[in-house]
Formats: sequence, structure tokens, C-alpha cells
Amino acid sequence: MTEAIFPQVRIVPNRLLFPETVERLLNGICEVGGIRRMALTGPRLPATVTEGPGRGLPNPHTARKAIKVADKEMELTVQVGFIVLELWDRETIPRLREVCDRTFTDFGYNLQEGKFIKSQMTTSDYAKYGIMEDEQLLGMADPKSKVCPIILQGTR
Repeated sequence: MTEAIFPQVRIVPNRLLFPETVERLLNGICEVGGIRRMALTGPRLPATVTEGPGRGLPNPHTARKAIKVADKEMELTVQVGFIVLELWDRETIPRLREVCDRTFTDFGYNLQEGKFIKSQMTTSDYAKYGIMEDEQLLGMADPKSKVCPIILQGTR
């Protein structure tokens, strides 16, 4: 079991983000470094319509597209509402605020400090992955997702 010794912050924009804004923000965050783990959260963007008369048809949502972050291409499966970061140390927070100030010029945001990612194995983690050896995945399991979280190797 790991202790919550790493500081955590949550970036909460005043609106849901477009994929281009997410890509610009995440690349800025990756340039800062000092990020241990990151989670993007927001409303799910299913690939197919899940309810109603169009059930099973492709879901042509403009926010569901591929973005490139740190030389890795990934498809957004959520419309990003906020970003949770676990940091190696507190010295990273002012640099993160600078990246957010550069990115969010048309609307505001809040940068909150607290505990947002679980530091111990959850029931969802166990049900999805079994006993995990990799501490990076602790508390990051999405029980409804069919894919594993994307791991971007950062620098300390």
C-alpha cells in the first residue's frame, strides 16, 4: 500500500474543453515535467449511440478525436471537464499555473490542491485488473472502460 505523500492538483476549467485545447494543455503540462500520474475526466463520448432509435449507429461527436501528446497519439473518449495530476513535489505547481494561464485565455479556471486520486487499491481496480504490481494504475481504473489507461512516461 502506498501513502499519499505526493501532492495532487485538479485543473477545473470553467467549461468543457475542445480537443485542440486539451492537446495544447497536455503538451504544456508534459513540458513542465514533475508529473507522476494524470487523469482526464468528463462526460463519456461513446463510439456508438447507446440509447434511442439510433442505438448501435456511429456517434459522430466532434470532441471524439485523436490528439497527440508527448509523441503519443490517443483518442479522447471523454469531453474533458477537469484534469487531475499527481506530482512528484510542490515546486511544480507554479509552473503548472503558468501553463494554465497561457492556455485558458478566453475563459477562467481553478487550480485546486487536495487528494483526488486514491493511493490504495480500490474494488474497481481489483475487479478490473486483479492484484496490481504497478502503482501507477492504483485508483485509475474506470469500470466502464474497455481499454487500459494510457501511460505517458514522464520525467521527474
